Amino acid sequence: MKRPHGTHTDVIVVGAGLAGLTCALDLTAAGLSVAVLEASDAVGGRMRTDRCRGFLLDRGFQVFNTSYPQVKRRLRLADLRLRPFTPGVLVHTPQGRIRFCDPTRRPRDAAALVTGRRVPVRDLLALGALTARDTLLPPRVLKGLPEHTTLTELSRAGVSAEVVDGLVRPFLAGVFLEDGLRTTSRMFHLVWRSFVRGSMTLPAAGIGAVPAQLAGGLPAGTVETGAPVSAVTDGGVTLADGSVRTAPSVVVATDAATASALLPRVDPTRTRTVTTYHHAAAAPPLREPTLLLDSAGRFLNTAVLSEVVPGYAPDGRALVSTSVLGADAPGSEESLRDVLAEVYGTQTGGWELLAARTVRGALPAMDPPWPLSRTTRIADGLHVCGDHRATGSVQGAMASGTRAAREVLAGRAR
Repeated sequence: MKRPHGTHTDVIVVGAGLAGLTCALDLTAAGLSVAVLEASDAVGGRMRTDRCRGFLLDRGFQVFNTSYPQVKRRLRLADLRLRPFTPGVLVHTPQGRIRFCDPTRRPRDAAALVTGRRVPVRDLLALGALTARDTLLPPRVLKGLPEHTTLTELSRAGVSAEVVDGLVRPFLAGVFLEDGLRTTSRMFHLVWRSFVRGSMTLPAAGIGAVPAQLAGGLPAGTVETGAPVSAVTDGGVTLADGSVRTAPSVVVATDAATASALLPRVDPTRTRTVTTYHHAAAAPPLREPTLLLDSAGRFLNTAVLSEVVPGYAPDGRALVSTSVLGADAPGSEESLRDVLAEVYGTQTGGWELLAARTVRGALPAMDPPWPLSRTTRIADGLHVCGDHRATGSVQGAMASGTRAAREVLAGRAR
Protein backbone atom coordinates (compact mmCIF):
# COMPACT_ATOMS: atom_id res chain seq x y z
CA MET A 1 0.00 0.00 0.00
CA LYS A 2 1.30 3.48 -0.89
CA ARG A 3 0.90 6.43 1.45
CA PRO A 4 0.66 10.03 0.27
CA HIS A 5 3.94 11.95 0.36
CA GLY A 6 4.50 13.80 3.61
CA THR A 7 2.42 11.49 5.79
CA HIS A 8 3.36 11.99 9.43
CA THR A 9 3.31 9.20 12.02
CA ASP A 10 4.57 8.79 15.56
CA VAL A 11 7.22 6.25 14.50
CA ILE A 12 8.79 5.11 11.25
CA VAL A 13 10.19 1.58 11.21
CA VAL A 14 12.58 0.89 8.33
CA GLY A 15 12.43 -2.78 7.42
CA ALA A 16 9.68 -5.41 7.70
CA GLY A 17 11.75 -8.35 8.90
CA LEU A 18 11.10 -10.03 12.23
CA ALA A 19 12.71 -7.23 14.26
CA GLY A 20 10.80 -4.45 12.51
CA LEU A 21 7.44 -6.23 12.64
CA THR A 22 7.86 -7.10 16.32
CA CYS A 23 8.77 -3.51 17.13
CA ALA A 24 5.77 -2.21 15.17
CA LEU A 25 3.40 -4.61 16.93
CA ASP A 26 4.43 -3.35 20.36
CA LEU A 27 4.31 0.31 19.34
CA THR A 28 0.84 0.03 17.80
CA ALA A 29 -0.36 -1.89 20.85
CA ALA A 30 0.79 1.12 22.91
CA GLY A 31 -1.43 3.36 20.82
CA LEU A 32 1.16 4.94 18.53
CA SER A 33 0.77 5.41 14.78
CA VAL A 34 3.50 3.52 12.93
CA ALA A 35 4.65 3.34 9.32
CA VAL A 36 6.73 0.28 8.39
CA LEU A 37 8.69 0.93 5.18
CA GLU A 38 9.97 -2.17 3.39
CA ALA A 39 12.24 -1.97 0.35
CA SER A 40 11.25 -5.31 -1.18
CA ASP A 41 7.88 -6.54 -2.43
CA ALA A 42 6.85 -8.44 0.72
CA VAL A 43 7.53 -8.71 4.42
CA GLY A 44 10.02 -11.13 5.96
CA GLY A 45 13.52 -9.87 5.26
CA ARG A 46 15.67 -13.00 5.23
CA MET A 47 12.63 -15.18 6.04
CA ARG A 48 10.90 -15.38 2.67
CA THR A 49 9.38 -18.20 0.66
CA ASP A 50 9.18 -18.20 -3.13
CA ARG A 51 7.01 -20.41 -5.34
CA CYS A 52 8.78 -21.97 -8.32
CA ARG A 53 7.09 -24.44 -10.65
CA GLY A 54 4.94 -25.80 -7.86
CA PHE A 55 7.78 -25.96 -5.29
CA LEU A 56 8.04 -23.84 -2.15
CA LEU A 57 11.59 -22.50 -1.85
CA ASP A 58 12.67 -20.82 1.37
CA ARG A 59 15.36 -18.20 0.86
CA GLY A 60 18.26 -19.85 2.59
CA PHE A 61 17.94 -23.04 4.59
CA GLN A 62 15.41 -22.38 7.33
CA VAL A 63 14.48 -24.26 10.48
CA PHE A 64 11.84 -22.94 12.86
CA ASN A 65 12.52 -23.68 16.54
CA THR A 66 9.46 -23.77 18.78
CA SER A 67 11.26 -23.21 22.09
CA TYR A 68 12.14 -19.53 21.73
CA PRO A 69 10.34 -17.35 24.30
CA GLN A 70 9.44 -14.70 21.71
CA VAL A 71 7.98 -17.38 19.43
CA LYS A 72 5.80 -18.77 22.23
CA ARG A 73 4.67 -15.30 23.23
CA ARG A 74 3.82 -13.83 19.85
CA LEU A 75 2.91 -16.52 17.34
CA ARG A 76 -0.12 -18.75 16.95
CA LEU A 77 1.80 -21.94 16.32
CA ALA A 78 -1.28 -23.98 15.49
CA ASP A 79 -2.05 -21.65 12.58
CA LEU A 80 1.42 -22.25 11.12
CA ARG A 81 0.66 -26.00 10.82
CA LEU A 82 4.20 -26.89 11.79
CA ARG A 83 5.77 -30.11 10.55
CA PRO A 84 8.70 -31.56 12.53
CA PHE A 85 12.12 -32.75 11.50
CA THR A 86 13.41 -35.92 13.09
CA PRO A 87 14.77 -35.07 16.58
CA GLY A 88 18.37 -35.68 15.63
CA VAL A 89 20.65 -35.67 12.60
CA LEU A 90 22.39 -38.14 10.32
CA VAL A 91 26.11 -37.59 9.76
CA HIS A 92 27.82 -39.00 6.67
CA THR A 93 31.28 -40.32 7.61
CA PRO A 94 33.85 -42.47 5.84
CA GLN A 95 32.64 -45.35 8.04
CA GLY A 96 28.98 -44.84 7.13
CA ARG A 97 26.10 -42.83 8.55
CA ILE A 98 25.87 -42.05 12.24
CA ARG A 99 22.57 -41.02 13.80
CA PHE A 100 23.22 -38.40 16.45
CA CYS A 101 20.21 -37.61 18.63
CA ASP A 102 18.86 -36.50 21.98
CA PRO A 103 18.83 -39.63 24.20
CA THR A 104 15.73 -38.40 26.07
CA ARG A 105 13.69 -38.47 22.85
CA ARG A 106 15.19 -41.47 21.04
CA PRO A 107 16.95 -43.63 23.66
CA ARG A 108 17.29 -46.60 21.30
CA ASP A 109 19.25 -44.56 18.76
CA ALA A 110 21.41 -43.05 21.48
CA ALA A 111 22.17 -46.49 22.88
CA ALA A 112 23.27 -47.62 19.44
CA LEU A 113 26.07 -45.04 19.53
CA VAL A 114 27.51 -46.88 22.55
CA THR A 115 26.83 -50.49 21.60
CA GLY A 116 28.06 -49.86 18.08
CA ARG A 117 31.17 -48.12 19.43
CA ARG A 118 30.47 -45.16 17.19
CA VAL A 119 31.10 -42.62 19.98
CA PRO A 120 33.26 -43.23 23.08
CA VAL A 121 31.30 -43.46 26.33
CA ARG A 122 33.33 -40.64 27.89
CA ASP A 123 32.24 -38.30 25.11
CA LEU A 124 28.60 -39.25 25.50
CA LEU A 125 28.86 -38.59 29.22
CA ALA A 126 30.51 -35.22 28.60
CA LEU A 127 27.82 -34.23 26.11
CA GLY A 128 25.13 -35.50 28.46
CA ALA A 129 26.42 -33.41 31.35
CA LEU A 130 26.68 -30.32 29.13
CA THR A 131 23.16 -30.90 27.81
CA ALA A 132 21.70 -31.38 31.30
CA ARG A 133 23.26 -28.14 32.51
CA ASP A 134 22.09 -26.12 29.52
CA THR A 135 18.59 -27.57 29.77
CA LEU A 136 18.13 -26.97 33.48
CA LEU A 137 19.88 -23.66 34.10
CA PRO A 138 17.89 -20.45 33.47
CA PRO A 139 18.94 -18.50 30.37
CA ARG A 140 20.13 -15.56 32.49
CA VAL A 141 22.66 -17.88 34.15
CA LEU A 142 23.87 -19.25 30.81
CA LYS A 143 24.30 -15.69 29.54
CA GLY A 144 26.56 -14.93 32.49
CA LEU A 145 28.94 -17.88 32.09
CA PRO A 146 32.60 -17.14 31.26
CA GLU A 147 32.95 -16.41 27.56
CA HIS A 148 35.14 -18.49 25.24
CA THR A 149 34.86 -19.70 21.69
CA THR A 150 32.53 -22.65 21.21
CA LEU A 151 35.52 -24.85 20.34
CA THR A 152 37.24 -23.99 23.62
CA GLU A 153 34.02 -24.56 25.56
CA LEU A 154 33.54 -28.04 24.10
CA SER A 155 37.11 -28.93 24.96
CA ARG A 156 36.66 -27.65 28.53
CA ALA A 157 33.51 -29.77 28.79
CA GLY A 158 35.56 -32.89 28.02
CA VAL A 159 34.38 -33.56 24.46
CA SER A 160 37.22 -35.07 22.45
CA ALA A 161 38.56 -33.44 19.31
CA GLU A 162 37.52 -36.51 17.31
CA VAL A 163 33.87 -36.22 18.34
CA VAL A 164 33.88 -32.45 17.90
CA ASP A 165 35.21 -32.75 14.36
CA GLY A 166 33.16 -35.78 13.37
CA LEU A 167 29.77 -34.96 14.93
CA VAL A 168 29.42 -31.64 16.71
CA ARG A 169 31.22 -29.36 14.26
CA PRO A 170 29.13 -30.50 11.24
CA PHE A 171 25.95 -29.70 13.16
CA LEU A 172 26.99 -26.35 14.61
CA ALA A 173 28.53 -25.17 11.33
CA GLY A 174 25.02 -25.09 9.89
CA VAL A 175 23.66 -23.28 12.94
CA PHE A 176 26.34 -20.57 13.14
CA LEU A 177 27.32 -20.52 9.44
CA GLU A 178 30.99 -20.97 10.30
CA ASP A 179 33.00 -24.15 10.65
CA GLY A 180 35.76 -22.91 12.93
CA LEU A 181 33.48 -22.94 16.02
CA ARG A 182 34.62 -19.40 16.78
CA THR A 183 31.14 -18.31 17.89
CA THR A 184 30.86 -17.17 21.50
CA SER A 185 30.23 -19.99 23.94
CA ARG A 186 27.33 -18.05 25.47
CA MET A 187 25.45 -18.25 22.20
CA PHE A 188 26.34 -21.93 21.92
CA HIS A 189 24.78 -22.70 25.30
CA LEU A 190 21.57 -20.85 24.42
CA VAL A 191 21.32 -22.61 21.06
CA TRP A 192 22.05 -26.02 22.56
CA ARG A 193 19.33 -25.41 25.14
CA SER A 194 16.84 -24.37 22.46
CA PHE A 195 17.37 -27.52 20.40
CA VAL A 196 16.95 -29.78 23.42
CA ARG A 197 13.86 -28.01 24.75
CA GLY A 198 12.17 -27.30 21.42
CA SER A 199 11.45 -28.96 18.11
CA MET A 200 12.92 -28.25 14.68
CA THR A 201 10.01 -27.62 12.34
CA LEU A 202 8.83 -25.92 9.17
CA PRO A 203 5.47 -24.22 8.55
CA ALA A 204 3.25 -25.96 6.02
CA ALA A 205 3.18 -22.83 3.82
CA GLY A 206 6.92 -22.15 4.06
CA ILE A 207 9.02 -20.08 6.43
CA GLY A 208 7.50 -16.89 5.02
CA ALA A 209 4.32 -17.74 6.94
CA VAL A 210 6.04 -16.61 10.15
CA PRO A 211 6.58 -12.92 9.26
CA ALA A 212 3.27 -12.93 7.38
CA GLN A 213 1.47 -13.85 10.58
CA LEU A 214 3.22 -11.07 12.48
CA ALA A 215 2.34 -8.54 9.78
CA GLY A 216 -1.26 -9.71 9.88
CA GLY A 217 -1.48 -8.47 13.47
CA LEU A 218 -0.75 -4.85 12.47
CA PRO A 219 -3.43 -2.29 11.60
CA ALA A 220 -4.29 -2.17 7.90
CA GLY A 221 -1.95 0.09 5.94
CA THR A 222 0.85 0.00 8.53
CA VAL A 223 3.29 -1.82 6.20
CA GLU A 224 4.26 -0.28 2.89
CA THR A 225 6.27 -2.50 0.55
CA GLY A 226 8.34 -1.30 -2.39
CA ALA A 227 9.41 1.69 -0.31
CA PRO A 228 13.23 1.72 -0.07
CA VAL A 229 14.64 4.31 2.31
CA SER A 230 17.71 6.16 1.02
CA ALA A 231 18.46 8.35 4.05
CA VAL A 232 17.53 8.86 7.67
CA THR A 233 17.13 12.55 8.44
CA ASP A 234 16.34 14.70 11.45
CA GLY A 235 12.68 14.01 12.04
CA GLY A 236 12.11 11.33 9.45
CA VAL A 237 13.40 9.56 6.36
CA THR A 238 13.86 10.16 2.65
CA LEU A 239 12.79 7.44 0.21
CA ALA A 240 14.60 6.47 -2.96
CA ASP A 241 11.96 8.27 -5.03
CA GLY A 242 12.73 11.53 -3.19
CA SER A 243 9.60 11.59 -1.07
CA VAL A 244 9.87 12.44 2.61
CA ARG A 245 8.14 10.82 5.59
CA THR A 246 8.24 12.49 8.98
CA ALA A 247 8.10 11.13 12.52
CA PRO A 248 9.67 12.10 15.84
CA SER A 249 11.08 8.57 16.17
CA VAL A 250 12.78 6.35 13.57
CA VAL A 251 13.73 2.71 14.10
CA VAL A 252 16.13 1.17 11.56
CA ALA A 253 15.31 -2.55 11.57
CA THR A 254 17.28 -3.70 8.55
CA ASP A 255 20.16 -6.09 7.98
CA ALA A 256 23.54 -5.07 9.37
CA ALA A 257 24.99 -3.66 6.15
CA THR A 258 21.96 -1.51 5.39
CA ALA A 259 21.82 -0.26 8.97
CA SER A 260 25.45 0.87 8.79
CA ALA A 261 24.84 2.59 5.45
CA LEU A 262 21.82 4.49 6.78
CA LEU A 263 23.41 5.22 10.16
CA PRO A 264 27.16 5.90 9.79
CA ARG A 265 27.52 6.14 13.55
CA VAL A 266 26.60 2.44 13.82
CA ASP A 267 29.75 0.34 13.55
CA PRO A 268 29.66 -2.25 10.74
CA THR A 269 28.99 -5.82 11.86
CA ARG A 270 30.82 -8.74 10.26
CA THR A 271 28.36 -11.25 8.86
CA ARG A 272 28.22 -14.74 7.35
CA THR A 273 27.09 -15.62 3.83
CA VAL A 274 25.34 -18.84 2.86
CA THR A 275 24.08 -20.32 -0.40
CA THR A 276 21.25 -22.83 -0.63
CA TYR A 277 20.79 -25.01 -3.71
CA HIS A 278 17.26 -26.31 -4.32
CA HIS A 279 17.05 -29.43 -6.48
CA ALA A 280 14.02 -31.28 -7.79
CA ALA A 281 14.40 -35.07 -7.83
CA ALA A 282 12.14 -37.71 -9.33
CA ALA A 283 12.10 -39.58 -6.01
CA PRO A 284 13.27 -38.75 -2.47
CA PRO A 285 16.89 -39.88 -1.94
CA LEU A 286 16.19 -40.15 1.80
CA ARG A 287 12.75 -41.19 2.96
CA GLU A 288 12.68 -39.46 6.32
CA PRO A 289 12.47 -35.82 7.51
CA THR A 290 16.02 -35.67 8.78
CA LEU A 291 18.95 -33.29 8.41
CA LEU A 292 21.92 -34.99 6.78
CA LEU A 293 25.38 -33.61 7.57
CA ASP A 294 28.86 -34.31 6.22
CA SER A 295 31.78 -35.01 8.55
CA ALA A 296 34.15 -33.74 5.84
CA GLY A 297 32.43 -30.34 5.84
CA ARG A 298 31.80 -30.21 2.09
CA PHE A 299 28.40 -28.67 2.77
CA LEU A 300 26.55 -27.42 5.86
CA ASN A 301 23.47 -29.59 5.68
CA THR A 302 21.07 -31.19 3.24
CA ALA A 303 17.52 -32.46 3.60
CA VAL A 304 14.64 -33.72 1.55
CA LEU A 305 12.29 -30.94 2.57
CA SER A 306 9.32 -32.58 0.90
CA GLU A 307 9.70 -35.37 3.48
CA VAL A 308 9.26 -32.73 6.20
CA VAL A 309 6.43 -30.85 4.47
CA PRO A 310 4.94 -32.75 1.51
CA GLY A 311 3.49 -29.49 0.19
CA TYR A 312 6.98 -28.14 -0.52
CA ALA A 313 6.97 -30.20 -3.73
CA PRO A 314 4.28 -31.06 -6.29
CA ASP A 315 2.98 -34.61 -6.44
CA GLY A 316 5.51 -37.12 -7.68
CA ARG A 317 8.57 -34.93 -7.10
CA ALA A 318 10.96 -34.41 -4.21
CA LEU A 319 12.65 -31.19 -3.05
CA VAL A 320 16.25 -31.53 -1.89
CA SER A 321 17.77 -28.40 -0.34
CA THR A 322 21.47 -28.13 0.46
CA SER A 323 23.36 -25.23 2.04
CA VAL A 324 27.04 -24.36 1.73
CA LEU A 325 29.16 -21.58 3.18
CA GLY A 326 29.83 -18.55 1.02
CA ALA A 327 28.43 -17.29 -2.25
CA ASP A 328 27.53 -19.26 -5.36
CA ALA A 329 30.43 -19.55 -7.82
CA PRO A 330 30.92 -21.08 -11.28
CA GLY A 331 31.16 -24.85 -11.01
CA SER A 332 29.96 -24.98 -7.40
CA GLU A 333 26.65 -26.63 -8.15
CA GLU A 334 28.21 -29.30 -10.38
CA SER A 335 30.75 -30.19 -7.69
CA LEU A 336 28.00 -30.30 -5.09
CA ARG A 337 26.01 -32.78 -7.18
CA ASP A 338 28.95 -35.19 -7.05
CA VAL A 339 29.15 -34.86 -3.27
CA LEU A 340 25.40 -35.37 -2.88
CA ALA A 341 25.54 -38.47 -5.06
CA GLU A 342 28.06 -39.95 -2.62
CA VAL A 343 26.24 -38.83 0.51
CA TYR A 344 22.77 -39.94 -0.59
CA GLY A 345 24.04 -43.02 -2.41
CA THR A 346 22.16 -42.23 -5.60
CA GLN A 347 22.56 -40.71 -9.06
CA THR A 348 22.07 -36.93 -9.07
CA GLY A 349 22.72 -36.21 -12.74
CA GLY A 350 19.00 -36.08 -13.46
CA TRP A 351 18.21 -33.64 -10.66
CA GLU A 352 16.86 -30.29 -11.79
CA LEU A 353 18.35 -27.15 -10.27
CA LEU A 354 15.36 -25.00 -9.31
CA ALA A 355 17.32 -22.14 -7.74
CA ALA A 356 20.57 -21.21 -6.05
CA ARG A 357 19.89 -18.62 -3.35
CA THR A 358 22.81 -16.70 -1.85
CA VAL A 359 21.98 -14.82 1.34
CA ARG A 360 24.62 -12.26 2.23
CA GLY A 361 24.60 -11.15 5.83
CA ALA A 362 22.60 -14.24 6.75
CA LEU A 363 23.90 -14.15 10.33
CA PRO A 364 26.17 -11.87 12.34
CA ALA A 365 29.65 -13.23 13.09
CA MET A 366 29.29 -13.68 16.86
CA ASP A 367 32.94 -14.09 17.81
CA PRO A 368 33.77 -13.27 21.44
CA PRO A 369 33.46 -10.82 22.96
CA TRP A 370 29.88 -10.56 21.75
CA PRO A 371 27.12 -8.78 23.73
CA LEU A 372 23.99 -10.91 23.67
CA SER A 373 21.86 -7.79 23.99
CA ARG A 374 22.55 -4.11 23.62
CA THR A 375 20.65 -0.87 23.62
CA THR A 376 18.89 0.10 20.43
CA ARG A 377 19.06 3.82 21.15
CA ILE A 378 21.53 5.72 18.95
CA ALA A 379 20.31 9.23 19.71
CA ASP A 380 17.10 10.94 20.79
CA GLY A 381 14.37 9.59 18.52
CA LEU A 382 16.74 7.27 16.63
CA HIS A 383 17.04 3.53 17.20
CA VAL A 384 18.47 0.47 15.44
CA CYS A 385 17.48 -3.16 15.99
CA GLY A 386 17.94 -6.60 14.47
CA ASP A 387 19.69 -9.88 15.14
CA HIS A 388 23.04 -8.10 14.62
CA ARG A 389 22.24 -6.14 17.79
CA ALA A 390 21.48 -9.30 19.80
CA THR A 391 21.88 -12.93 18.72
CA GLY A 392 21.75 -14.40 15.23
CA SER A 393 18.42 -16.17 15.60
CA VAL A 394 14.67 -15.70 15.36
CA GLN A 395 14.70 -15.10 19.11
CA GLY A 396 17.46 -12.49 18.80
CA ALA A 397 15.72 -10.54 16.03
CA MET A 398 12.38 -10.47 17.83
CA ALA A 399 13.94 -9.66 21.21
CA SER A 400 15.84 -6.76 19.67
CA GLY A 401 12.62 -5.45 18.11
CA THR A 402 10.91 -5.76 21.47
CA ARG A 403 13.67 -3.77 23.13
CA ALA A 404 13.53 -1.08 20.45
CA ALA A 405 9.82 -0.55 21.07
CA ARG A 406 10.37 -0.38 24.81
CA GLU A 407 13.14 2.17 24.43
CA VAL A 408 11.14 4.28 21.98
CA LEU A 409 8.28 4.42 24.48
CA ALA A 410 10.67 5.26 27.31
CA GLY A 411 12.14 8.11 25.26
CA ARG A 412 8.70 9.55 24.55
CA ALA A 413 7.86 9.43 28.24
CA ARG A 414 10.83 11.57 29.24
